[in-house]
Amino acid sequence: MSVSRRRSAPWIYRWSRQLIAAIAVVGALLTAYLTVVKLTGGTAVCSAGAANASSCNDVLSSPYASIFGLPLTLFGFLAYTSMATFALAPLLVKGDPKKGLRSKLENWTWLLLLAGAAAMTVFSSYLMYLLAFEIQALCIYCITSALFAISLLVLTLVGRSWEDIGQIFFIGLIVGMITLVGTLGVYANVGESVATSADNGGPIPTASGAPNAAIGGWKVNTTSGQSEIDLARHLTEVGAKKYGAYWCPHCYEQKQLFGKQAFSQINYIECARDGKNAQTEACIAAGIKSYPTWQINGELLPGVQTLEELANVTDYKGSRDFKYYLPGRS
Repeated sequence: MSVSRRRSAPWIYRWSRQLIAAIAVVGALLTAYLTVVKLTGGTAVCSAGAANASSCNDVLSSPYASIFGLPLTLFGFLAYTSMATFALAPLLVKGDPKKGLRSKLENWTWLLLLAGAAAMTVFSSYLMYLLAFEIQALCIYCITSALFAISLLVLTLVGRSWEDIGQIFFIGLIVGMITLVGTLGVYANVGESVATSADNGGPIPTASGAPNAAIGGWKVNTTSGQSEIDLARHLTEVGAKKYGAYWCPHCYEQKQLFGKQAFSQINYIECARDGKNAQTEACIAAGIKSYPTWQINGELLPGVQTLEELANVTDYKGSRDFKYYLPGRS
């Protein structure tokens, strides 16, 4: 009789846990890779042409990509690992699934899967909002993870016969509200300055709020010293060019290192099509693949360059009493 019932059960009931586990394992591998890239300061494999205002690495290194000083992807890895564990745990216990330990694990892990999938879906939805309206960029890794979260929730809902629909709704509502409130709280202070005073020098202030295409991104709020102004003029004299996009957080960091007055002297080329004074075709012709990128003496230097590095590569002989530095690269 039991064999007949098992055979008559919908295939999704028989394979839902395996499918959930498979998606969670892939998600864990993806987030583990991104976490290693983030912690080692590497570059994620991502195709992002200059013609598109998009860069996985700029999104992954934005202020929103870290929580409590740790990579957001690390928390994603823990979430996916937990989902895989919840899905597989009952399958590893021998015995009748209707009796004993396995039965208890079945019931409890389904509730944990429901709570976990609901939380991941709400959090991923908020990240998609940030991606579209705050960061205003495209990240295939982020979108893939969001699709994984939704898939986990759908499989959890249809993967078994839930006896109490009200219980599902109640758990989902409570978990969703807690997740949303917690997420808003965590991101409430993203973008606050790490410097106590922009006029006193020190680590550069970071981006806050959404970049504005009409003014070329975030407003530069650091003031330049004479050393920064002299270096900027020297870079222009030797033909140095800086390629970037208004929505790029690292491009903003580069501007902050120079300060408002000095950066106005830099030969800056906007690559985003919807940016102010965009020169997208020039970026494509130059072979720009990521932002920011400097072109000096015919060579491309991707990434934020400290003023010392720019001075060295261009044989700058003036004063190097620079006011600002990148945290960890002073």
